[in-house]
Amino acid sequence: MGENLYTHQDENVRKTWILLSSFFIFVMALGWFFSYLYNSAVILYIAVLFSVGMNIVSYWYSDKIVLSLHKAKLVTREEYFDLYTVTENLSIAAGLPMPKLYVVEDASPNAFATGRDKNHAVVCVTTGLLSILERTELEGVVAHELAHIGNRDILLSTIVVVMVGFVALLSDFFLRGSLFGNRDNNKGGGALLIVGIVLAILTPIAATLIKLAISRKREFLADSSGALLTRYPEGLAKALQKISGAGIPMKTAHNATAHMFISNPFASKGKSPSAFQKMFMTHPPVEERIAALIGKQ
Repeated sequence: MGENLYTHQDENVRKTWILLSSFFIFVMALGWFFSYLYNSAVILYIAVLFSVGMNIVSYWYSDKIVLSLHKAKLVTREEYFDLYTVTENLSIAAGLPMPKLYVVEDASPNAFATGRDKNHAVVCVTTGLLSILERTELEGVVAHELAHIGNRDILLSTIVVVMVGFVALLSDFFLRGSLFGNRDNNKGGGALLIVGIVLAILTPIAATLIKLAISRKREFLADSSGALLTRYPEGLAKALQKISGAGIPMKTAHNATAHMFISNPFASKGKSPSAFQKMFMTHPPVEERIAALIGKQ
């Protein structure tokens, strides 16, 4: 279990710092460019403050933003005894602190983990998941999420949500500025318009690439690590089969957070992705994940 569950810890920590640093540099570069165009150093100062502020928010509050976005509520042992005891037992087996448990009132079966580290981790499941899974299947799902925590996937995947969202806001802001701003007092009204349009076009593409880069591989790894933790891969395989077979999209499904869930919250029943579609999926096809778990080729 150690070889799989904790193999990518250092790698994910490096990716997190690279992402935060890249965001800082990106906003600083934009601030310098627009301060040059408008002959105003104030814009650069604002960009510096914005970059620092967003990095702080992303590190300390990104998990709270995600939980709020999906209207998740903190629950207790008394409210959800099976969920609590399953998570408690598996946390002990994995050598991890007991995460906080949240539940989303939603008929769609799904789950995700978030938090900045293993000592501030959260496992969140939907009521739909709890209603259709047997205990061994629930153990498989919870073990999968604990693998994300143990492997330190959670901070990286959660920060992506905030970063992508704010970059989208920035692109919209600069596009609006380029269309409605006063170009008489700057050094390049035409350049401003072009930059705004390019940002508006490239932002959703960049967001998709970021999510793809961190999602599919980490799902296979968490499946493998979770199965080793429970010593019963069939439990997770059956859970994935039930989750994908439900075909119920989440009411709070959001493109920015789709990569965090154990299964695509937008997925519909009975649709097999084409080879082209697989290139842009945040999750591996369920059939491939099940085959990997139960040893089929």
